Amino acid sequence: MGHTLQLGPLVLPWAFIVFLAGYFAATWLCGWLARRQGLKAEFHSWATALIGLAAARLAFVVQYASAYAGNPLSIIDIRDGGWEPVAGLVAIGVYALALWIWHHAAAKAVTAGVVAFAAIWLGAGGLLTALSPRNAQLPEFQAVALDASTLSLPSLKGQPVVVNLWATWCPPCRREMPALLAAQKAHPDVRFLWVNQGEKPEAVLRYIQQIGLSPSDVLMDTEEGLGRMLQQRALPTTLFFNAEGRQVAIRSGELSHATLAQHMEQIARTR
Repeated sequence: MGHTLQLGPLVLPWAFIVFLAGYFAATWLCGWLARRQGLKAEFHSWATALIGLAAARLAFVVQYASAYAGNPLSIIDIRDGGWEPVAGLVAIGVYALALWIWHHAAAKAVTAGVVAFAAIWLGAGGLLTALSPRNAQLPEFQAVALDASTLSLPSLKGQPVVVNLWATWCPPCRREMPALLAAQKAHPDVRFLWVNQGEKPEAVLRYIQQIGLSPSDVLMDTEEGLGRMLQQRALPTTLFFNAEGRQVAIRSGELSHATLAQHMEQIARTR
């Protein structure tokens, strides 16, 4: 099973689907128990969700504070996918505990909701991990780069590799490009490849000349074969492989300097 659910043109990360399922299940259970006590729990449902999300985001931002220092407003741009779920779970647990300490009438209902959410999040997360492909390797893909050289991905085994599926018409692809270029400069031992999906070389060449991207690092996949091979329709999608050629992380959606740093650490830990 991949890490996203694809419904026609709609691509949703399984983590987001699990979060929504857990939230709605927890809200229903909390509300049902509260109504049996003659209480209203809508405020606590919203408060718990907001506290958990804020804590998960804040913990991630603190961990990668240097990456956000140059553009503090990017902290609120949650499109980069920067979260620390454990911090969020701890925060909502503390909220429920505080209600017990204050002898709040809704403590039992809120606690039940928190437990339900944690069970769904952890249980589904474990199941998705178990069903995800194990030991995925650099795909058997070969293409021509914009400098007319031919490159086979398996031939890169022996060094860490970052593969970015992108297109010039894709706004998130353009927005994340500075972060990828900065990471390429900061990690000369890692091979970065941009595999263009479905465009003509002329348009791609004009764009990379504007941003200073080397033609040798851009592979042309005019038939979008790599995207189909990996079952990834979302753009941008970035895959991270360690020096042994094993995939250690994948990100569908825009990367920030912080989330990219997080994935680069995953490559380093498995080297």
